[in-house]
Amino acid sequence: MDVISVIRTKRDRGELSPEQIDWVIDAYTRGVVADEQMSALAMAILLNGMNRAEIKRWTAAMIASGERMNFDSLSRPTADKHSTGGVGDKITLPLAPLVAACGAAVPQLSGRGLGHTGGTLDKLESIPGWRALLSNEEMLHVLDTTGAVICAAGDGLAPADKKLYALRDVTGTVEAIPLIASSIMSKKIAEGTGSLVLDVKVGTGAFMKNIEDARELASTMVALGTDSGVKTIALLTDMSTPLGLTAGNALEIRESVEVLAGGGPSDVVELTLALAREMLDAAGIKDADPAKALADGSAMDVWRRMISAQGGDPDAALPVAREQHVVTAPSSGVLTRLDAYGVGVGAWRLGAGRARKEDPVQAGAGIELPAKPGDTVTAGQPLMTLHTDTPEKFEYALASLEGTYDIAPAGTAFSATPIVLDRIA
Repeated sequence: MDVISVIRTKRDRGELSPEQIDWVIDAYTRGVVADEQMSALAMAILLNGMNRAEIKRWTAAMIASGERMNFDSLSRPTADKHSTGGVGDKITLPLAPLVAACGAAVPQLSGRGLGHTGGTLDKLESIPGWRALLSNEEMLHVLDTTGAVICAAGDGLAPADKKLYALRDVTGTVEAIPLIASSIMSKKIAEGTGSLVLDVKVGTGAFMKNIEDARELASTMVALGTDSGVKTIALLTDMSTPLGLTAGNALEIRESVEVLAGGGPSDVVELTLALAREMLDAAGIKDADPAKALADGSAMDVWRRMISAQGGDPDAALPVAREQHVVTAPSSGVLTRLDAYGVGVGAWRLGAGRARKEDPVQAGAGIELPAKPGDTVTAGQPLMTLHTDTPEKFEYALASLEGTYDIAPAGTAFSATPIVLDRIA
């Protein structure tokens, strides 16, 4: 085998053989295939696609590159959730402790930001002392004692994906459906969870811009999970507008804590509860009420134990950016559109994301959104507050926010898009 032949096969719209797939994944993991060569192959896959047999084999090769975990020692059934990524998508943060408070064990392996979308680990690392990297033994201990753990996949779990995930982020190949499906499902299958709920985002702020592509991705992942013995369900959810009122790392932590305290934006609460009910049902837990667990503080109790168990201080002050810039409404009326992609790129340019895989992120960077579509606004009212430690980034971020919102005359009728668009099982 040689990598040039593998690249040419996919470049010329051919089907990769099982032997080619096994070899290139193993060789890339071992460093025999260079980043620039895998970048070329990833771009060829983005442009020319893969069939189901190729995706299944690619996923199996990713799993085979490392170890597999097992949670049979736990007394609770396991349920996990994965989002394909969005803007303001902080759902994992309140969801994991909520589902744990209702009786399931939630082994949540999460990732860094990809492109314009935020990363759960980047958000949690804004909590002083919190650790994303746990050994398998530490992960199992936190899961057993608190009911939930959110951490990075260990070096031994699908190491091929860890390398490829970072590479896709900086080579314009994030949106490739075969690579998204195999990346997500290789980690989730290797992780060993008994059931999995997928939140497949649709809209301008998602990697899947239309519902047909989202259904294709969801169906591919549900099939991969089911074939591997993991009960897998997918919800297609709207990502044309940012979730909640914040996009950024520490900003989203604050908003998540508000949800756990029984408040928070209605769209974040609605989606958190919808996913919680799916996870509990998939885990076979029928008599728990996640809405009650939010209201009575039990989910918050799990959150505090979970953060403390990973070295974080749940009472510590969160980082605040040194500089702010306010974007105001140019006219009065009804806010009818707030584009998720523009807001996501703006937050990324302010420092909430990374341009290179080795770049740091700013914990306090991001955008606050005082108004959401459907709200009445007045001229001069704040529409967005930009946060960063580096004020020279404001101009670059503001350029991405041009044309991201529409204000219609007062009295204009507004109809909101449902958050949950479809369900695939």
